[in-house]
Amino acid sequence: MVIRLRFGLLGCWLAFSLGLVAAAAAQEQGEANPELLQLVVELLNDPDQEMRSVGLEQVRTELKGAAATKQLLALLPKLNPGAQASLISALGERGDATAKPDLLKIVKDEAAAKEIRAAAIQASSALGAEEEVELLVGLLNAGNEELQKPVLSGLIKLPGSETSKALASAISRQPLATQALLIDVLEARKAVEAVPTLLELALNENAALRLAAVKALGRLANVEHLPGMVEAVLEAEPGKEREAAEKAVLLVCQRSGAADASCQPLIAAVKKRSPADQRAMLSTLGRVGGEGSRQLVEERIASSAADEHESGIRALCNWPDASAAPRMLELFAAEKQPQLKAVLLAALIRVAPLPDQRSPAERLALLAQVMELCRKDADRNQVLKRAPAIRTIETLRFVVPYLDQPALAAQAQEAVVELAHHRNLREPNKEEFAQVLTRVQAETKDEIVRDRAQRYRNGQTWDRKSVGR
Repeated sequence: MVIRLRFGLLGCWLAFSLGLVAAAAAQEQGEANPELLQLVVELLNDPDQEMRSVGLEQVRTELKGAAATKQLLALLPKLNPGAQASLISALGERGDATAKPDLLKIVKDEAAAKEIRAAAIQASSALGAEEEVELLVGLLNAGNEELQKPVLSGLIKLPGSETSKALASAISRQPLATQALLIDVLEARKAVEAVPTLLELALNENAALRLAAVKALGRLANVEHLPGMVEAVLEAEPGKEREAAEKAVLLVCQRSGAADASCQPLIAAVKKRSPADQRAMLSTLGRVGGEGSRQLVEERIASSAADEHESGIRALCNWPDASAAPRMLELFAAEKQPQLKAVLLAALIRVAPLPDQRSPAERLALLAQVMELCRKDADRNQVLKRAPAIRTIETLRFVVPYLDQPALAAQAQEAVVELAHHRNLREPNKEEFAQVLTRVQAETKDEIVRDRAQRYRNGQTWDRKSVGR
């Protein structure tokens, strides 16, 4: 079988070598070599994958010109459905627009097999432009779930900025479900041309559309669009939607440069708003950080009005890095309201281990300091949960004593195996890790933690993706 297959492939290549000579002469006269075309048909219909691949490669690279494209299209009815789909895909990869009208006929043919129609959608999109937007969007609205994925892929593949503009213009005329899908398409296309439309959608009465729009704006908008994004933040419902809008603003600011510089356009936009709006935007300013934001936040913290003071504290607790940690510690010590002390403590637990310009030792020292401030086991467990973000042997030594405390032991065990997960930390400290892992394996009640401890002791890996946890 192997000998016959190799001989068959060799024969194909010999035939192609002879056929290509004739093909070159024929193509000079605007024709494709009929013998070579017939050989392509035979290969495409061959049940062997390697044979089909040889034929498809010839379609993509050797049978050049509009005449060959037309003859290849004429061959489609002679092929089995799988071979038709493969040839259609190869025709798209040829980049010859001659195939486009025939491919569009297949796209519109509701009687065509799903596999063939999907291939035609992909191939025609590679050759298409904004004129195909209406056709493909119409297919989305037709409710054919089997074609949804190739249609969306085709919309993403359609070339040109005019296509993006056409997609953005089409959104308002579509059903809600299709509008959300088209927003995702524009995001995938990196269609900055669609930002004005997305800013309008971020104020839509439908919450799902607002959420989809602000997420796309986070990737596509620039600082010049921040005034519109401020409006979107203010219109967003408190909770996950508001957080998503704030994160979108953060992403835009981060792309514009260093924190101190990037926050200035945002501050300028916020200062144009009413006092109530400015107070509502403090949370966003806290997420962005930077010295300009810090000044506005500190003004609120210093206010004698309770609501102003609280809004300032909560904004500071959104800070994106640990630069605000010293101030948080001061405020924690001085704060009288238990609720605000809890907010400050949670923020300190979050920022203490964040990777930044601090050394691992400095990060761990702050985390240990925060642990001393904790009065509840729930907070102490949060500290232990965050500890593995600092990947040092000193972190392991920080965690180990908490294995002796029943209320904290389970989280400490998990922290140990999470640190051990990193081979470049575990291997240089093999003996110390082995001793602790042996203890964890013996004491834990969690089967996953026990399995991880055993694997790391043996120098094996563990795939967290395989566990629904």
